[in-house]
Amino acid sequence: MKTKPKILAGIVVSDRLPKTVVVEIRRLVKHPKYGKYIRRSKRYLAHDEIGHKVGDRVKIKETRPMSRRKHFAVI
Repeated sequence: MKTKPKILAGIVVSDRLPKTVVVEIRRLVKHPKYGKYIRRSKRYLAHDEIGHKVGDRVKIKETRPMSRRKHFAVI
């Protein structure tokens, strides 16, 4: 049985690589003991044929590995 690919929304923070953008995903996580919400962020390399610029909000979709660190594509 196949699983659905992950779809994440984030902001482009770098567009210097050819056909690749760095997308930062921010989320809130509840602290297990104290209950306070903490901001967490993670950066993903994503394949980008269109050529988005820094600051653009984009959605990325999980795909087959395209390189060692790049396994998402901008949709």
